[in-house]
Amino acid sequence: MEGGNSSRISEFILLGLSDQSKQERLLVLLFMFMYLITELGNLLIILAIRTDSHLHSPMYFFLSNLSLVDICFTSTTIPKMLANHVSGNKMITYSGCLTQVLFFIWFAGIDSFLLTAMAYDCYVAICTPLHYSTVMTPRVYALLLVVSWLSAFINALTNTVLLTRLSFCGHSKIPHFFCDLSPLLKLSCSDTFINDLMVYTVGALSSITPFIGILISYMRIFMAMLRILSVSGKRKAFSTCSSHLAVVSLFYGTLIGVYFSPTSVHTAQEDTAAAVMYTVVTPMLNPFIYSLRNKDMKGALRKLITRKSGFII
Repeated sequence: MEGGNSSRISEFILLGLSDQSKQERLLVLLFMFMYLITELGNLLIILAIRTDSHLHSPMYFFLSNLSLVDICFTSTTIPKMLANHVSGNKMITYSGCLTQVLFFIWFAGIDSFLLTAMAYDCYVAICTPLHYSTVMTPRVYALLLVVSWLSAFINALTNTVLLTRLSFCGHSKIPHFFCDLSPLLKLSCSDTFINDLMVYTVGALSSITPFIGILISYMRIFMAMLRILSVSGKRKAFSTCSSHLAVVSLFYGTLIGVYFSPTSVHTAQEDTAAAVMYTVVTPMLNPFIYSLRNKDMKGALRKLITRKSGFII
């Protein structure tokens, strides 16, 4: 993967979260705590859904996959950042940096498509409840999952391969806590026109298109909610929608702000702050937002934790 760049640069320096050592130590401890909560929370969601037959439905199928992707997503960046801080060595190899870019974009893309699939599932459940079992068949939601993984991988691979054609002429300091596409493009001394073009085309297809799909789904959901006569029915539907939209807003708001706005609009510090939101905060909140407010999931988690063999698959 190193291509012709290996003769010019073999390592990058990740500057981390802050240039002040005391502040960075506090942030690292906070990140460690949030990472552990994220991994434990999402793992419990997966185990609860797998062990409770009442949760073997499309909605929980997508939720378990979202939890799995969030575990992988946070593990792509946080462990390396923690290891660099503990060792005092902020270096990352060229190949390691490109590998991190590949998996980061891949898992972020899967998150994007899964959020769309979950929005579509809500749309079918609320707008056409009588046809739900015939529309959301195992074949359909398995196909949605495969499309999510493959589409996101094509986007990630395309952007990563295009990075190998760039040169990094001696300046190897990345003002970030992981190898991200945006700071790498700014760091390059090559012409990044093709890379930028792919971000705004292929990247748009894997990010903006799912976002539009979510908007269309929720426009129809809200129209259907207006026709619901029961106050409790409206409240239940609105609660489900507001939780999902909160995570969508966090995820897409920061993602679009970093990758689809002019580079002159935001600073490196703002990029890092936005990255913290969608790499750490959002994956940590997902188990709480999607599951702990759900009575069925609460019951499954309670049974899983109290059962003696609950952590054995």
